[in-house]
Amino acid sequence: MDARDKILSILKEAYQVEINGYTFYSMTAKEAKNEATKELFDKLAKDEVEHQNYLKGVAKRFSTEGTEDAFKVKLTKPSMGEFVSKLFTDKFISQAKGAQFELGAVSVGMTLETNAMEIFRRAQEGTESKEVKEFYSFLHNWEKEHFDSLKNFYDQLRKGFWEEGNFSPF
Repeated sequence: MDARDKILSILKEAYQVEINGYTFYSMTAKEAKNEATKELFDKLAKDEVEHQNYLKGVAKRFSTEGTEDAFKVKLTKPSMGEFVSKLFTDKFISQAKGAQFELGAVSVGMTLETNAMEIFRRAQEGTESKEVKEFYSFLHNWEKEHFDSLKNFYDQLRKGFWEEGNFSPF
């Protein structure tokens, strides 16, 4: 496989990961019982659509132009930090107690984000191009921000879950 085909293959794989993420996050937002969970998964689903658009645009330009200039796109800084800080309130923490569905869903989301980060990490290592490497690094960091948000959420949910289930001292 030549370098061009390798890049297109990575972009296709990454696009499919974003579709999978969107599907899971949007379904979870619809099924979630508490408002904080719905908000978080809705935000993640919307971000996955934005990721899809980035990838689709780059793949289209790269497949027609065949140059690394296709990777020179305006990269919007991830926005989960401020969103999450508003989400994790005392009300949220009280809603999180005993949230079994949410605990499982967040765990699956963390796995999706870990898989996406790994794709972009491998992709960064597999290219010498500065532009392509920066693009993959940006996407890796975006997925990491999702992972970190989900991990924070998971830790809050797990604490409430163990307290609600009387699993002390865990």
